[in-house]
Amino acid sequence: MNEATGEGRDAEAVSRFVEHFAAQLVEAGMPRMPARVFSALLASDTGVLTSAELGERLRISPAAVSGAVRYLAQVRLVSREREPGSRRERYRVHSDQWFEALTNREAIIKRWEDALREGVDSLGADTPAGRRLAETLAFFEFVERDVAEMMERWRVYREQTFGR
Repeated sequence: MNEATGEGRDAEAVSRFVEHFAAQLVEAGMPRMPARVFSALLASDTGVLTSAELGERLRISPAAVSGAVRYLAQVRLVSREREPGSRRERYRVHSDQWFEALTNREAIIKRWEDALREGVDSLGADTPAGRRLAETLAFFEFVERDVAEMMERWRVYREQTFGR
């Protein structure tokens, strides 16, 4: 199997997968172009592609690749790296991308919790709005606790299953 040429793989089937999975990500709220780029990287054996390779596979412009990668890097689903001996960048999806993305969300949830606490204090816990904010805060605290426990279980499961 040659990653660069796609030998030994049904290119049409790979393309269908990329577009189908991207559509699922779009339905879940990810912008379309980042979803397509992320799916193409996932479907790559190496998990690493250059802008030119992504553009060719997805039939999109370098600007579209750049915007998609910027978004994906911000949400920690891909990383940028320099191609050895070149000025060209390549983009990598890591096997732990979901873990990293959830970990990043955990920091966001902490900030939301802080803001909600301020809101409860400002509005008064005994007002309808204050109670609504307090319930929202309790939900995020509940989710945060369960996500932390789930991520620890994932680390153990991943090591047992994949040896990493």
